[in-house]
Amino acid sequence: MKRSALRLTLGVMGIVQVILGMVFLFLPVQFASLLGFADFPAWIAWPFAMFGARALGFAYGMFLAMRQPEKHRAWIGSMIVVQAIDWLATGYFLLRGAVTLPQVSAGALILPIISIVLLWLCFPRANK
Repeated sequence: MKRSALRLTLGVMGIVQVILGMVFLFLPVQFASLLGFADFPAWIAWPFAMFGARALGFAYGMFLAMRQPEKHRAWIGSMIVVQAIDWLATGYFLLRGAVTLPQVSAGALILPIISIVLLWLCFPRANK
């Protein structure tokens, strides 16, 4: 049960990363506009594309870890840290007023916590 919950969590996280990667690579301006960021510099598509590439790399890692969680414990641990940083950064910019809740969506506040809890609870033990 624990292993299947971990695999499901990693798979869902991988799918989310594929979607984010594709959006940031191919639709950065439309995505930013959809979120209400109408005014942004022309160069912003560059870091968006770079993040898109990294999101696809994260997805690949999630799918590898999903197939063999015990072998990829370090990856799973690093994804817990990434999710914590995501959540803290989102909260920080919300509290500063740099972004609004509709812009970041409730998902940016809730999904990292759910991911952290599930990855932590299902973290694979070391093979002995």
